Amino acid sequence: MAQNSLFQSLPLPLRVPKAGPGLIAGFIGSLRRLPLFGARALFAAKPLLSQCQSRYSSHSPMGSSGPNQRNKVTLNTLRSLYKKGEPITVLTAHDFPSAHVADAAGMEIVLVGDSLAMVALGMEDTSEVLVEEMLLHCRSVARATKTAFTVGDLPMGSYEISSEQALETAIKFVKTGRMQGIKLEGGLEMAPTIKKITSAGIPVLGHIGLTPQRQNSLGGFRVQGKTSAGALKVLEDALAIQEAGCFATVVEAVPQEVAALITKQLSIPTIGIGAGNGCSGQVLVQVDMTGNFPPGRFIPKFVKKYGDVWSESLKAIEAYRDETKSRSYPAREHTYPISKEELAEFERALGTKAV
Repeated sequence: MAQNSLFQSLPLPLRVPKAGPGLIAGFIGSLRRLPLFGARALFAAKPLLSQCQSRYSSHSPMGSSGPNQRNKVTLNTLRSLYKKGEPITVLTAHDFPSAHVADAAGMEIVLVGDSLAMVALGMEDTSEVLVEEMLLHCRSVARATKTAFTVGDLPMGSYEISSEQALETAIKFVKTGRMQGIKLEGGLEMAPTIKKITSAGIPVLGHIGLTPQRQNSLGGFRVQGKTSAGALKVLEDALAIQEAGCFATVVEAVPQEVAALITKQLSIPTIGIGAGNGCSGQVLVQVDMTGNFPPGRFIPKFVKKYGDVWSESLKAIEAYRDETKSRSYPAREHTYPISKEELAEFERALGTKAV
């Protein structure tokens, strides 16, 4: 109807241009006689139907968190924060909603960690997750992250065989996963691999100290650097990956004093997780710090629970269950109207009366 009305309102020469030498001139003249702002209004305006239609889909898009209040975070941004001594905030995300909220909260780096193996896929540990699974989650996170710098975690088995294998995987994370950088675990022994990747123009976030992908060879999830020799080994790893080109490194499960001293020896940021506040920044797993897990689940000592998302979600879902059982949901305001005339016609067709 709306489109027909618009068509009928157009000058006749525009609707049915006459053939012949005056066709072009007549058409342009018709455009000039259009109401409002002339031809510009016709071509600039959105289709009338798209302006009038309401959205009745059962799935709502996440949309935007509002106007961006900051510029896109780049490596230069991170270097600037580091030079000023301002801590760098890093948080994991494994899908569109978790990345959306992390970005809206102002995280400088959003990390698609291989921890999603446990927190998103229900696996036993990080060694189970595959490259293809990581890439799917990376793409989802990338769509939601508008300002934060995004980093994807290379899973176990995707980079250890050779530098060439590592570079090939890293390229997939950038091209297919839409990440801006990658993270990999390891110290001195991984320096040639890191150099290979950074030489190809892909930023690398290192990971030293406790390296979860190698927890079997470490005797489990054990604190690293608790002895002088152990601390020197962590420092050696840090210096090696810095030299290889890492823009920063995660330092996990290392005594606070050791991590602080290592941080002072480096010219790149350290991102601590269980390494104290002497690091250049901090990273946590989002599910852990928001409390999005059932009571009784083990969480590491270094995790601070900032929320109780699981309990709030449980409460909301239980309320939905109860209201559905009692038929108090959906209420009238949650339904769509029909005119009395159309309803009466429908009732007559059925030979009955609607409830």
